[in-house]
Amino acid sequence: MPFRPTLPGFPTPHNAQSALPVEGPPPIDAVIPHRPTEDVLGALTGTFLASLGLYLLQSAGAVTGGTAGLALLLTHALPTPFAVLFAVVNLPFFVLALWKKGWVFTVKTAICVGLISVFSLIHPLFLPVHDVPLLYAVIGGNLLVGVGLLIIFRHNASLGGFNILALILQERARLRAGYVQMAMDVTVILLSLLVLDVPRVLLSALGGVVLNVVLALNHRPGRYRA
Repeated sequence: MPFRPTLPGFPTPHNAQSALPVEGPPPIDAVIPHRPTEDVLGALTGTFLASLGLYLLQSAGAVTGGTAGLALLLTHALPTPFAVLFAVVNLPFFVLALWKKGWVFTVKTAICVGLISVFSLIHPLFLPVHDVPLLYAVIGGNLLVGVGLLIIFRHNASLGGFNILALILQERARLRAGYVQMAMDVTVILLSLLVLDVPRVLLSALGGVVLNVVLALNHRPGRYRA
């Protein structure tokens, strides 16, 4: 058999196959961003669920926290639909989002706020709700809002208002978004004592706890990679 010299580091006919690069799965730490179509579907799904939860709360005469709660409170004093008030109340927070989170986050959030307003007008047309039990509306409505928010957060957006501030504090001060949101929501719910009876406000406060526990348990920094 003739002698065939080889150079160090170069494959021989016997090991040439093993020298070829082998493609494998991406590293565990690799971040796989969402595709644009996934962001669109995520925004539609999250806002649909959140708006349905708000619709249950509004139908039962309950309140909630955040800018949605402020908008609901304003409906008791102004003859303006919730959809319009919710969009207007969120306008100042878009400036904060643009300053701290950038254009992409701000545009996505503005779209989500607009979708909430649109869905809040659509739900009564297809799902008329009458005499919904208050306890059911408070728990079920806040669970829906919480799950909707989680989906929206996962697609780098929010529902504006206090959500923006909570997410910024989580990133900059390492404070959990759920707990920050809970503190601000309690403040809004306490303000509802000006227009609602005490038992209704207490049940609404329970719903606020349910909502923010959902966020605190499922939206922790570093837990999810994508």
